Amino acid sequence: MKFAIFGTGGVGGYFGGRLAQASEDVTFIARGRHLSAIQQTGLSVDSIRGDFVVNPAQATDSPQSIGAVDVVILAIKAWQLDEAVNQMKPLVGAETVIVPLLNGIEHMQTLVGAFGREHVLGGLCRISAFIADAGRIKHAGVDPFIAFGELSGEKSARVQKLFDVFKNISGVTAQASENIELALWEKYLFICSVSGVGAVTRQPIGGFRSIPESRAMLRRALEEVALVATARGIDLNEKSVQSVMERIDQIQPDVMASMQKDIMEGRPSELESQTGALVRMARALAISVPTHEFIYAGLFPMEKKARGIGR
Repeated sequence: MKFAIFGTGGVGGYFGGRLAQASEDVTFIARGRHLSAIQQTGLSVDSIRGDFVVNPAQATDSPQSIGAVDVVILAIKAWQLDEAVNQMKPLVGAETVIVPLLNGIEHMQTLVGAFGREHVLGGLCRISAFIADAGRIKHAGVDPFIAFGELSGEKSARVQKLFDVFKNISGVTAQASENIELALWEKYLFICSVSGVGAVTRQPIGGFRSIPESRAMLRRALEEVALVATARGIDLNEKSVQSVMERIDQIQPDVMASMQKDIMEGRPSELESQTGALVRMARALAISVPTHEFIYAGLFPMEKKARGIGR
């Protein structure tokens, strides 16, 4: 299969790198020094599941030069989506499927609106990875996991074909989901709460989960996401909350969510697509989410500063 990795950051670099390592036809879309380094010396991945280098690596900053592919792995920040939709169009042919690995929920509606359900699968991943230097990805924690499925829940030949590729790839656990909408909300339950609590406490996951006060805050944050999901017809409940808490307790203690890292380092973040989205959905449903309201209010001034708003 022919893959385009749209966004060669930690997520795209890791999963795209593993695909290329397995001799799949992969082209990385990157820019700047990162692109130059990949073109000159390949893509290096330092991983807790084993280091590797893709060299030579196909890489470009021009989707037009690639043309239509079988699969677009979309691995960008949620706030970059509107720009990405236009840039991706040359990659999407009659049979192309887009697998988004974004954090949040709202991006699915945007992608379906732009490309149609016939070109969009639901997708998600779990990993802690980032660009350590130009041409180098650091996989620092969380066993890499990817899931994808039809938004209708049906089994399809294209999902099975994609799963057949991923199931044999070293360093990745893959799942062909028959209820990807629920899986997306389960991921959102985790990432929205961990990102928000981590960013507002400015502690890695091992710090805020081990202090009774911040652990209680985390629990309340999870419960609020589940409450909104239930009101929207998604089957998240106390069992889901407990399952996520147990998973959080197993994560390497120094892990930080990407939203938290961006906020702490003064960069634009996914605050709006994670915490902001939860607050907006809750207000539309007249549901109280005081923990997320507090997190959003506490972080929004830093987000405005990072984006240069109101100067």
